[in-house]
Amino acid sequence: QVELVESGGGSVQAGGSLTLSCLVTGYTYCMGWFRQAPGKEREGVAAICDSIDTAAYDDSVKGRFTISQGKTKNTVYVNLQMSSLKPEDAAIYYCAARATFRSWPPLNQYEYPYWGQGTQVTVSS
Repeated sequence: QVELVESGGGSVQAGGSLTLSCLVTGYTYCMGWFRQAPGKEREGVAAICDSIDTAAYDDSVKGRFTISQGKTKNTVYVNLQMSSLKPEDAAIYYCAARATFRSWPPLNQYEYPYWGQGTQVTVSS
């Protein structure tokens, strides 16, 4: 059983920074961050997979967001460092995981069976 718990959301002014964290228990191969703004479809933001050196980013966040992962004794964590935030970055951010490689870039939400509860990011102009 895979469980994901996000933290780190909040409110920030445009140009500011936030770091989101996701603790994952259970086996995973790829982990990603997705976001959903009101009235919009959920979209992939960034993802990272074991044994693949490069991470994947949506064009809208390249150069501003950085995804990273690490392991402790019993859990895996995946962080999303967000900088130069814009009002259009405001959304509920979700951490997601999958246990297999499906396609590249791994930013298709429908390929992820495991999801966290989401954390709100608000960016004021």
